[in-house]
Amino acid sequence: MWFIVVASLILIIFILGYPRMRIARKANVEGIASPESARAYDLISRWPQFRFLRRLVVSELKKHHPDGTVVDVGCGPGYLIAVIAKSLPNLRQIIGVDVAEEMLEVAANNLAAAGLRERVKFQHGDVSALPFKANAVDFVVSTLSLHHWVAPQSALLEIHRVLKPGGQFLIFDLRRDSRRFFYWLLHFVTRFVVYPALRSINEPLGSVLASYTPDEVAALVSKAGFQRWHIKPGFGWMFIWGCKD
Repeated sequence: MWFIVVASLILIIFILGYPRMRIARKANVEGIASPESARAYDLISRWPQFRFLRRLVVSELKKHHPDGTVVDVGCGPGYLIAVIAKSLPNLRQIIGVDVAEEMLEVAANNLAAAGLRERVKFQHGDVSALPFKANAVDFVVSTLSLHHWVAPQSALLEIHRVLKPGGQFLIFDLRRDSRRFFYWLLHFVTRFVVYPALRSINEPLGSVLASYTPDEVAALVSKAGFQRWHIKPGFGWMFIWGCKD
């Protein structure tokens, strides 16, 4: 037993002791472009690792007490929306938005299978041109989508536009300055574990290579009109929160 404890401590020290990566950002595609990729992304989103990340996001979301209308930008296959709907039953409406119509179809089917379709609405749209009037939304949430946005500055300005005064956003994404071990892990997963449709577009490694550092995100948010915001860095990810005054 003592050997397992010592080995675990050594592994933790080994992982955390590696310096953070310093590499140039490599832009990624926005949206899932094919039905095969959409199905593959739907399948890996059911893996325990993604379930853990969704619980992490909803736990952070609850700290900000969302109410009214919540919009999930880049909703993908809709699993986060399902967890939000079950965890926050008092929300008036949940709207999923995605640039890929293939993903919206998958998400609608998943929510219907979970018996939650009536509580959720889906709309096709780009984060840089959200399909909402100004001051119409109470809360915007987005997970693992920021690194795909072609124009992140415009996207953040658009989120500011659609939020009501006092409205909030919470973005969860990878960070490019992750520990070296995190890169090794994702490189292995991309090459040997994920489905061919995702491997062909270099996912998930491509996502972390396209992600931002906390300092880069801070520069973007500071120019988007939000007076109150903060970044909460994690091991290989970060939370970005802001409020429209």
